[in-house]
Amino acid sequence: MKFTDLEIIEPILRALEDEGYESPTPIQEQTIPVSLEGRDVLGLAQTGTGKTAAFAVPTLQTLAKNIQNGRNRKIRALVLTPTRELGTQVYESFENYGHYLPLRSTVIFGEQAKENKSMH
Repeated sequence: MKFTDLEIIEPILRALEDEGYESPTPIQEQTIPVSLEGRDVLGLAQTGTGKTAAFAVPTLQTLAKNIQNGRNRKIRALVLTPTRELGTQVYESFENYGHYLPLRSTVIFGEQAKENKSMH
């Protein structure tokens, strides 16, 4: 199977090719078509199997279908990660796979607020 068999739009296919992707991994092959249908997906796979592309590619394609121009742009996708490192990796993947799309993304890190509990 090839990425072209998954009905991915040309700008994303070009970006995947730039990244050196040749064919989808099993989790990508199973989840991308289902996600593109608008259905929910829950996947489990080992590190290095392409999970990020499995959800980023259909997310970008869905966003690309409904691009809004002008000043009233809104947040249309939110990805939460448990660590800064994973957040950075996901952000970079969205940037790479969406390179040829007129979409913007950002990564935000937060910390838990710490209360000052000094005794008087």
